[in-house]
Amino acid sequence: MNTDEILLKLTELNKTSQLLETPESERLEMIENVTDYANQFIAGLSSVKAFQDKEATSLEITNQKRSLPELLDLYQKQVAETGINAASGKHLGYIPGGGVFTAALADFIAAITNPYASVHYASPGAATIENEVINWLKNVFSFPESSVGCLSSGGSISTLIAFTAARDHHKVKNELIPKNVVYLSEQVHHSTQKALRIIGLEDIVIRYISLDSHHKIKTDSLEELIQKDIAAGLQPFMVVATAGTTDTGAIDPLDEIADIAQNYKMWFHVDAAYGGFFILTSKKELFKGIERADSMIIDPHKGLFLPYGVGAVLIKNSTAVLHSNYYTANYMQDGAQEEMLKSPANVSPELTKHFRGLRVWLPLQMHGIEPFIACLEEKLLLVQYFRNQLAELGFCLGPDPDLSVSYFWYPFENEADEKNKRLMDAIHADGSVFLSSSIIDNRFVIRIAILAFRTKKEIIDEAVEMIKNCLAKVK
Repeated sequence: MNTDEILLKLTELNKTSQLLETPESERLEMIENVTDYANQFIAGLSSVKAFQDKEATSLEITNQKRSLPELLDLYQKQVAETGINAASGKHLGYIPGGGVFTAALADFIAAITNPYASVHYASPGAATIENEVINWLKNVFSFPESSVGCLSSGGSISTLIAFTAARDHHKVKNELIPKNVVYLSEQVHHSTQKALRIIGLEDIVIRYISLDSHHKIKTDSLEELIQKDIAAGLQPFMVVATAGTTDTGAIDPLDEIADIAQNYKMWFHVDAAYGGFFILTSKKELFKGIERADSMIIDPHKGLFLPYGVGAVLIKNSTAVLHSNYYTANYMQDGAQEEMLKSPANVSPELTKHFRGLRVWLPLQMHGIEPFIACLEEKLLLVQYFRNQLAELGFCLGPDPDLSVSYFWYPFENEADEKNKRLMDAIHADGSVFLSSSIIDNRFVIRIAILAFRTKKEIIDEAVEMIKNCLAKVK
């Protein structure tokens, strides 16, 4: 094409491409539509079911243009009204997320301004906010200033980053892999085994440590396993403890495990994805020893009640983290001279990433920490209140939990597992409050996980009434 032909074609293309730049008048109308939808959604949370067992349909992309109000209506019916309503305080299954409104505002601002938070040179302000969130977390968990960390999509990616650093620091590779041993609780989150497989340690030896009656690691069992492995010519590599197990809400004896890890020169990792922020509450003493971990993970989208998609990892050995993640390229030479640890991309597999830091930073700046702590203390009391109510109805309860997860079952005289499964099915069919199930000590049990910031006493009362009614049906 000659220049005149190029200019003519550009003019034609601009008429269509310019449609992606929404005029201010239309933006204001769209914002009003979304605001109205958001307000209606939040206002309706107290009256809608927490779980609706229906499939989503009519969501295919057809290139047929639709208006925003039409799409919001479609979203409400096909997304918000299917499956688990994770924004509801009635979500008491699995580990609830959050949905603090100010975090949604932060995401909106981050998406509009679209800074490249991964590289300090590209956006010093956004990278600094990411790093300041990490600094705040270091302070919460008494990690040294020299430790490093980054924000991730959640516990799975955080675990990958921590385990990769552990692997590289201890040089666990090639023919050494089958000779190294990782020690886990049977209550460890499954993302732990998944991470080992993904980072090439599928053939490492895994030992499961015996647990006590409260589902916590027995440290004498751990030490016995380690000594047997050493005698067999194996190399103890890493021990993983949990500060708030998913099934039972238990916190392993962190300080004692730290002693053992230190004695045998092992990497000590703590999964605090669910329970970590309870360190800010009256349960702080249970977390003694977490500050001695070589690495730990924590999910603000759990204990800080933020929307899904923001986890964090803290690691003391910055050299190992940089070895695992730091690479550069010719096109990045303009930013190559900056301090390596200023850029989140250098301590994570991610280069391009969502500006997650703002959704943590903005709510903490606007609300302060006190409302978050009050919510956590409230959940601790609500789980005790719930257990008291169920005990009065004749249910059997798991051990008194460290945090806000508990489990229970009804002592049917015969076919107890099968009838508790039927009770769980009835609870799901009702759907007004969502609970989940698990297998603990070879018994089918029903779990309650109280963490959503919108969960209040009235919802626990509703849950108890629902369970009572469903039990009557099963009986």
